[in-house]
Amino acid sequence: MRLERGFGWLWSAYAVSTYGTWIAFGAFPLIAVRVLHSPAFAVSLLEAAGLAVAAVVAVPLGPWIDHRAKRPVMIGMDMVRFLAMASVPIAYLLGLLSYGHLLVVSVISGTAGIVFTAASGAYLKHLVRGDHLLAANARFEGTTWVATAAGPPLGGALIGLLGPVVTVAADAVSYLLSALGVLRIRGTDVVVARDPASRIRAADFLAGWRFILHDRVMRRLFLNQMTVNGLIMATGPLLAVLLLGRYHFPAWQYGLAFGVPALGGLAGARLSARLAARYGRHRVMIVTGWLRSIFPLGLAFTRPGVPGLLTVIVVEGLLIVCMGVFNPISATERLRRAPADHAARVLSAWSISSRLAQATLMVVWGVLATLIGPLAAITVSGVLLLGTPLLLPGRAAAPDPVAARPSEGVRPA
Repeated sequence: MRLERGFGWLWSAYAVSTYGTWIAFGAFPLIAVRVLHSPAFAVSLLEAAGLAVAAVVAVPLGPWIDHRAKRPVMIGMDMVRFLAMASVPIAYLLGLLSYGHLLVVSVISGTAGIVFTAASGAYLKHLVRGDHLLAANARFEGTTWVATAAGPPLGGALIGLLGPVVTVAADAVSYLLSALGVLRIRGTDVVVARDPASRIRAADFLAGWRFILHDRVMRRLFLNQMTVNGLIMATGPLLAVLLLGRYHFPAWQYGLAFGVPALGGLAGARLSARLAARYGRHRVMIVTGWLRSIFPLGLAFTRPGVPGLLTVIVVEGLLIVCMGVFNPISATERLRRAPADHAARVLSAWSISSRLAQATLMVVWGVLATLIGPLAAITVSGVLLLGTPLLLPGRAAAPDPVAARPSEGVRPA
């Protein structure tokens, strides 16, 4: 399907920054351990605090994004991430790199990422026709999973040859290239008009959450995704401890266990629009939503050696195929139901909540694994996931009439 002019540059900008992020995946923990000799708790705190603090800092930015042209916001956030990431290799070369520096960069880049995601989602709603949104979101989803599969092995090779600081520099350059891609987009922008005499009130900061919770379908999708994504992400560090620590998998097998299944995400994303066209978006979303809650329980049967490796590959592969189908449909439903004058606030609220949920559940499951062991904690997560489909919308619903019509006060920039 040929999409609107300008989408190709937006997609390219997303792709290059996503590849940069996944190439640098794990670089900060490696720098913390090998360069700064940080203890295990500090390394865990680096990831969890980066997610949580960035989410809190981003809360007041939703209304600000709505009242700004989206392309300049995206370019600005890319430049912020470029400068933040570039400061790490510069500080390293000058002998000034510290744990606090890594923590600040993690928060700044995380906050800028939330703002960029909200602005790009609102701009995508403006750039692409409503009947093309699913195809557009499927392309973003496929790109994410290919980068997930290819980025860490490539990044691991670069780290082995040149060290982790070099991969951070590559990530920084990717944001610069992303900004150049967004700069090439031509056409109108979109800004929510605001009375110059009015001030942003404290209540405006919560407008995104109020809209999500007021819309029945979006509320159920929100609760489902916060729970599912949080429980799945919470088991990531535990799998690393289990496979690399207790079962002594070599690094290449660990990379294989997560790189190969990620290709299933590309297959799922390519099937998403076709399945939705044939069986209906709601039916496909419900079926894949149920399936993605069932497969993770298979990780409870992970054992040492080749059987354990195959178990992880098969379980993760089935899970990621379902996510590849589900995520574009869910993202499209979210964009369709969010009115243009609230789109950025809705998307920023969604992203903030997701990061807070992931950070919280990572800490909770870390404590749980300390008490009962990593495999048992992974099993508990799998059991809890079985109940999450009950949060999905029970039946197809018509688009919210407010979201479906052009919103008042929205003008092209």
